[in-house]
Amino acid sequence: MIYDIELNSAAHYPVAGIVEISPLIEQAGFGAFWKGESNSTDPLVLLSGIAARTKTLKLGTAIYHIYGRSAVTLGIQSATLQDMSEGRLLLGLGVANKTIAGWHGGTFDRPLRRIREYMEIVRKTAAGERVEYKGEIYDTGQRFQLSWKPSYPNFPIYLAGLGPKMTTLTGEISDGVFINMATPAMVREIAGRVRDGAVAAGRDPNTIDIITKVRVSLHPDRVVARSRLRQVLTFYNIADHYKDMLIASGFEPEVNAVQEAFKKGGFKTAQEQITDAYMDKLPVIPGTSIGEIKERLESFAEAGATRLVVPYVPVAEPVIDDARRFVDAWGNAK
Repeated sequence: MIYDIELNSAAHYPVAGIVEISPLIEQAGFGAFWKGESNSTDPLVLLSGIAARTKTLKLGTAIYHIYGRSAVTLGIQSATLQDMSEGRLLLGLGVANKTIAGWHGGTFDRPLRRIREYMEIVRKTAAGERVEYKGEIYDTGQRFQLSWKPSYPNFPIYLAGLGPKMTTLTGEISDGVFINMATPAMVREIAGRVRDGAVAAGRDPNTIDIITKVRVSLHPDRVVARSRLRQVLTFYNIADHYKDMLIASGFEPEVNAVQEAFKKGGFKTAQEQITDAYMDKLPVIPGTSIGEIKERLESFAEAGATRLVVPYVPVAEPVIDDARRFVDAWGNAK
């Protein structure tokens, strides 16, 4: 099993601090560093800083959405980071939602077609091919081509997927699926749909990566380890798409309780509905040791995950120091 890390959950980690500890992340044995995008720091800018400080650590976007830049621009950025890092990019893409699309003046519609066309343009651009793409949604115009020949033109592209149509498409056209906030049972279900999509497209399903996020906290006192995870879980219980997946996973009474509390009393009141019993059923681990965290991650591997990303949720300030302690503990537990 490949274990990766993300520092992006429940807190703002200062980017200079992340770049500073990135060699320690590499030394601790993590396979990749992942960075997501919404209104937080930019993934590829941060990954470029990490690339300059590391040698083997893979550099992943989880998830870069398709509304923040044109597909040609992302192709240029990807080719640049590939050359800078000597081929370490793992590009995760997603269609985001209406809110994020609106931030960038975009329209959230036809997500399956949009992600297919966007991905095709990114691949062509980053490979140094001539791009004159005329799709149903995207039109790149005439005669675009990179001014240099990329040294590392090929890299994996993963798609964020939850629902049946997107996960089937993921198996058809991408290198793997990126799954967030899913129980082992849901991971198994999504992995099955992705692999079915691969088979239907004439692809080998065993070549498709199943990348799964499981948020963790670490503290000798489990009450402290739970503290900020409660905040994260409250957000996902009221967020579009994720609340629906949690309901589909069998947690309708719990999700409804959080939703009602949120309507009546706001976020802090909703947070009180994330009980310890509910938390322990969800894909988060309030760990008291690295050994316990790894043991509890095994069920996700058994469900079909091929890479496990552990976004670290800090429990103490300054958060970058807490993250450093987690990284050190992970490395010393090898």
